Amino acid sequence: MTNQLDSFFGAMADPTRRAVIEQLASGPASVSALHAPHKMALPTFMRHLRVLEETGIVRSIKKGRVRTCHIEAAPLIEAQGWLAWQREIWESRLDRLESLTHDIARNEEE
Repeated sequence: MTNQLDSFFGAMADPTRRAVIEQLASGPASVSALHAPHKMALPTFMRHLRVLEETGIVRSIKKGRVRTCHIEAAPLIEAQGWLAWQREIWESRLDRLESLTHDIARNEEE
């Protein structure tokens, strides 16, 4: 699981790849449509898509000359679960810290 999360967050660290995911959130799109808003050569853009496909975040299907991409939910769900777990841990720690600061303040008043 750690390697999958590492791959996921590594892929999502790039702004171009995050933009592609945002575009695909609206639904499947052709490589041409995904490439259009990006000011880079198509081979460079294809490397970004390849990273997303290798990590399992995006899947593409080729029909004739058109390659259509869509989001795969499983890696996103896994990352969301990990982030929720981390949020739970840190909220608990912050709650304990807040409680401690209130106790210290109360003791100083006495």
